[in-house]
Amino acid sequence: MTEFSRDALGWSPFFMSQLDIADLETLTPARIATVHRDRVVGFSEIGNLELTLDPEITTAAVAVGDWVLAATEQHRVIRVLDRKTELSRSTEFHTGDKQLIAANLDTLFITSSCNNDFNVARLERYLALAHDAMVTPVILLTKADQCEDPDSYVDQARALGRGLEVIALDAKSGDVAAVLAPWCGKGQTVALSGSSGVGKTTVANALTGGNAITQDIREDDARGRHTTTGRSLHAMPSGGWLIDTPGMRGLGMAEAAFGIDATFPEISELVTRCKFRDCDHDSEPGCAVQAAIAAGDIDPERLRRFKKLKRENTHATETIAQSRERAKKFSKNVKRAMKKKGR
Repeated sequence: MTEFSRDALGWSPFFMSQLDIADLETLTPARIATVHRDRVVGFSEIGNLELTLDPEITTAAVAVGDWVLAATEQHRVIRVLDRKTELSRSTEFHTGDKQLIAANLDTLFITSSCNNDFNVARLERYLALAHDAMVTPVILLTKADQCEDPDSYVDQARALGRGLEVIALDAKSGDVAAVLAPWCGKGQTVALSGSSGVGKTTVANALTGGNAITQDIREDDARGRHTTTGRSLHAMPSGGWLIDTPGMRGLGMAEAAFGIDATFPEISELVTRCKFRDCDHDSEPGCAVQAAIAAGDIDPERLRRFKKLKRENTHATETIAQSRERAKKFSKNVKRAMKKKGR
């Protein structure tokens, strides 16, 4: 059993402000390391805690990286503290359901590779998720040692954001931890994301000193099988924390308008200058975005991908709102029926 101080686990005044005297006297703060079907495991000052959840809390509402208050004698989570940041994705395009990926992150390492896996549209999706969560994105381009011209991949990635950090590396080299040290200091939390086979497990091993098993890559499409099957929190020798995530092939957009705008600032900043408020940035007169394209200031492909993400986000967000309204009506009907039954 390993004990960690709260500060070492990433505790901050933000979380302390949510506690009162009674909480401090009777409950133990713990940081969620893994989430299972019917329980969670948390790290705390008194060691690892295997906990069940209060009846009002479901495992779907708890993410790796969360801070919780636990009643240790009952081995139960009593409360999930408010998050500084929350990374989530839409898992079902038709229903708009969202899935928690990680909580209380500082940095998201978006991992791709200098081969056929490299896809700017997918990178933009990850960037939109990170920006919407108010998490700092850093793009890691692996397999740079196996590519004749890694700089071309770096240039394409850097074009996806202002001041965006892009690092090309050989994940199997001995300097990965040193290169990524600025984001992995004491109490800092990072997550690795990206499709399968791009070297996330190798990077994770380099950061944590672990020895997770990697799997071979199919050369025809540069992809591999899923090595990481669940999300988990790992201590790094640098004093930081790593949340490893499975490869995610589907990244739906829902309720992520801010993140999309932040990912395409050269477009979103011009939208308010269009002549018409409902401009589609297609062929309308007085469109500031089309004027910027004509002047060579905006890549037409960037606009196409921006509009695609906006359409997807609008549809999924409306679906979520409809689902919530249905749930609210159902709840009211149940309460009404219960009142009649009690008469």
